[in-house]
Amino acid sequence: MKTKIVFSEKCLGYGQWHIEGPERVGKATEILKTRGYEFLEPKPASDEDILQAHDDEYVWAVKKSMIEDTDTPAYDNIYEFARLSAGGAILAAEIGGFSIMRPPGHHAGRAGAALGAYTRGFCYLNNIAIAVKHLNKPTLILDIDGHHGNGTQEIFMGDENVTYVSLHRHPNYPGTGAVSEGNCLNFPLPPDCGNEAHLKALDKALSIVEVNGFEVVAVSAGFDTHAGDLASLGLTEKGYREIGKRIAGLGKPTFFVLEGGYNGENVGKDIDTLLKGMELIV
Repeated sequence: MKTKIVFSEKCLGYGQWHIEGPERVGKATEILKTRGYEFLEPKPASDEDILQAHDDEYVWAVKKSMIEDTDTPAYDNIYEFARLSAGGAILAAEIGGFSIMRPPGHHAGRAGAALGAYTRGFCYLNNIAIAVKHLNKPTLILDIDGHHGNGTQEIFMGDENVTYVSLHRHPNYPGTGAVSEGNCLNFPLPPDCGNEAHLKALDKALSIVEVNGFEVVAVSAGFDTHAGDLASLGLTEKGYREIGKRIAGLGKPTFFVLEGGYNGENVGKDIDTLLKGMELIV
């Protein structure tokens, strides 16, 4: 069965000037619509779901736009955009879909900036953390964004129900993820390392994880690893196809939440290629 895409055009309504702007998702959506995917409209996440991952004082600050962060500005009505994106992740989790909503989420910790980072890296609410908390099932979170998901690691550190695995470029923002800690397994990679090195690291990561202990695989799907993007690891469409095959090979219900990726055309093509890689196994 073809993976369903979770998307609302409402998420294009802010941040016109920013690198994390609407074009990256708008263009990706145009491409995916030509490839025959079914699109579903999400509902905003509830405060109850959001407060499973974030402190109430931080949520209040986002609601009131009382946040000061040059990378993650206090746009008008940003809480409404953020909770719709979190709702997209929840819907993707419930149906095994792919949410391509924005803003992204994996740098947002319980109280905002996480693990000593100086900004939230374009993230307001941690979408994948909110979705995983909503499901409340033993979950493997696989983060393939080019930046370490410091917020996700902070939220789930020590959680016996979740293992977090991240493959990311290092050194790079946010400066975390150099070593593994407890249930958070980190695989730092050098810039532009290429498909072969990335897939070798992914195979190593998945060989360490006890897959049978999980009921769900949640993928923080960042495509800023594409060659030439913001956190390039030199990946090409061939690499994303192989990543998809490996994820499908785990044999678990899987959902995806978009993180980075700043060339909209590449993001659309890479999502399609990754999902087609999944279909080669299933």
